[in-house]
Amino acid sequence: MDTQAFKQTLHKSDRYNRRGFGSANKRAQALAEAYQSGLIGSIRDNGNELKHGRLKVKIAEAFGFCWGVERAVAMAYETRKHYPNEKIWITNEIIHNPSVNDQLRKMDVLFITEEKGIKDFSGVKDGDVVILPAFGATVQDMKMLHDRGCHIIDTTCPWVSKVWHTVEKHKKHTFTSIIHGKYKHEETLATSSFAGTYLVVFDLDEANYVAEYILGNGNREEFLKRFAKASSTGFDPDKDLKRIGVANQTTMLKSETEEIGKLFEKTMLKQYGPADLNEHFLAFNTICDATEERQGAMFSLVDEPLDLMVVIGGYNSSNTTHLQEIAVSRGIRSFHIDTPERIGEETNTITHMPLEGELITEREFLPTGNIKVGITSGASTPDRVVEHVIHKLMKISEKN
Repeated sequence: MDTQAFKQTLHKSDRYNRRGFGSANKRAQALAEAYQSGLIGSIRDNGNELKHGRLKVKIAEAFGFCWGVERAVAMAYETRKHYPNEKIWITNEIIHNPSVNDQLRKMDVLFITEEKGIKDFSGVKDGDVVILPAFGATVQDMKMLHDRGCHIIDTTCPWVSKVWHTVEKHKKHTFTSIIHGKYKHEETLATSSFAGTYLVVFDLDEANYVAEYILGNGNREEFLKRFAKASSTGFDPDKDLKRIGVANQTTMLKSETEEIGKLFEKTMLKQYGPADLNEHFLAFNTICDATEERQGAMFSLVDEPLDLMVVIGGYNSSNTTHLQEIAVSRGIRSFHIDTPERIGEETNTITHMPLEGELITEREFLPTGNIKVGITSGASTPDRVVEHVIHKLMKISEKN
């Protein structure tokens, strides 16, 4: 499919909207009323610290809702007001936050179900309204919805769209897109749908494996088996790794994305020499500003002496998981929770998700004596949710 031509057709359609229905000021005001927190505002004004008896809370310099998330949530709410009687669908969670998605369900927004990686669009009819979430949607899904006569409200984050533009450049110049991301993640699925030939690498270890293959140190059958679900149809490593471009899922760990880019640049330099490097390697900066800012703030926070860390965000939120990774890498006792309800204020318990683990409950998680707790949240977490977590910590500290 000529994805650029399709996008031009879609953007000219009177059934397509990516601007929303209200002014930016009204949008910001509505979100402030729904999700902002007076407590968080006062903590920010106090050097990002709160003291409450024996408890000291230090929040990260930057956390929570980013501009792209704010825009997506506001557009989704505006859509229901603009179409009060129409059937409204959303192709995925609007963002990775349970409370925000539950609010949409209360507004009678229907979520497309998925089984074994296949979305069920059978209920979507001509004239229905369909919201594309902040992560975007595959170009195939967009075309199907457009052809079906749906009204499409596109809340895709502009940073995600920037990555799509990058992989389309790769395709235009017959470069393979190597995408740093999680191949099952909806953003990476969308990005790969705009690419031509592509390969998804999860981390630096996988990137090193690919780099070694480029240098002639690999097994073809093993390679194809390893990346069977993370590559384009008919991917041929002996042919398709001669000209590569690097892109990424916008919520991946910035430092790792940079390392992967440098690794492939050095690999192609070694394989083809400096004179021909530009014929074999393309790199664009597709790291989201908000992701970079929040990860930087997290690194600064974990440099302080902390007794424990609470990271708040959806368990399927990639950017939140990477914030948790930063805390764990520093050896800080850290807990990733998705909602305030995971903390039992009467029992001093916390039910949390360890990295690559299952939910577990820890008792007496807040120790006795003076304690300093660091707090941050992913880009899909409203300030009001963070406020509720802090209130629970305050109550536990008063009782124990």
